[in-house]
Amino acid sequence: MSETSCEAITQVLAKHYARVGVSTVNDPADLQNLVSSRPDLVFLGMKYITNDSALAMYDDKIWLTDYLDEHDIAYTGSGQKAHELELDKPKAKQHLLNAGLKTSAFYEILRDQPLKEENISLNYPLFIKPTNRGGGLGIDSDSVAHNFEQLQTKVRSLREDFRSDALVEEYLPGREFSVAILKDEVRAEYSTMPLELIAPLSDKGVRILSAQVKSEDSESFLRVDDSAIKLQINDLALRAFQVLGARDYGRIDIRLNASGTPQFLEANLIPSLIEGYGNFPKACLLNLGLDYESMILSIVKLGMARNISVEEIPYLLPVPVIA
Repeated sequence: MSETSCEAITQVLAKHYARVGVSTVNDPADLQNLVSSRPDLVFLGMKYITNDSALAMYDDKIWLTDYLDEHDIAYTGSGQKAHELELDKPKAKQHLLNAGLKTSAFYEILRDQPLKEENISLNYPLFIKPTNRGGGLGIDSDSVAHNFEQLQTKVRSLREDFRSDALVEEYLPGREFSVAILKDEVRAEYSTMPLELIAPLSDKGVRILSAQVKSEDSESFLRVDDSAIKLQINDLALRAFQVLGARDYGRIDIRLNASGTPQFLEANLIPSLIEGYGNFPKACLLNLGLDYESMILSIVKLGMARNISVEEIPYLLPVPVIA
């Protein structure tokens, strides 16, 4: 969670609850302090802490959801298993394939694994991104490779710049969508709220939601009015959300292949919640007319409803990004 998101969420909650605090969690001691404060709810803005926050695939992570579960403290959103799958993009794709859902053919290249042309059985062009980063990190115009030399160059840059393994997928040339998913706090059913995203053309003539595009918020977004494609992408998004074991709220990204069939790209179970910026708030407003404040309060009530009565709660504690 960015500082901007944290401030906005805090302002909303302070209007409705007696005590709202912010806790920065960098290490196990900070996490213990959080638990010792016994908040009624933690509004999650991060998934784990580790001895080296730059290494997202190491085994020494302490998952906040698991730690909070152990101490009987409620929190917003999904639990550990769903976050683990979300964070490991190849594992998430394979998990969905095993469940019969559609995602583009892929190959994972480990950082210490030699890259050999004969091992790549996928069809060019290929799309290359880090296995464990969000927000478009590691994605740019060089992420589309038309030959083995371009593939080598991009995989090498991910190793050197992000110390990351590489997810190599067959490139999907069709339209891109982001589907916000939010549970109805009364009916216990999920609303699926799609947006079509249109990135500006890159210097190489492709439309990619890169880190720069996302940071600048320069992509266009459209309401999805075509009933046939809307039904298909909503169905895939909700099924993917459920297969990943997610709950309450999140975002599923989808892109069409050359024949127009929706394919799962990735999940984001702690999506950006900046008003007027993140795709999740945009989708809620455009599809349901759900304004920012109502959206935040819905997420909070869903988190509290799991193990305590949804009444006036005196103390809520949002957790911002690792400093």
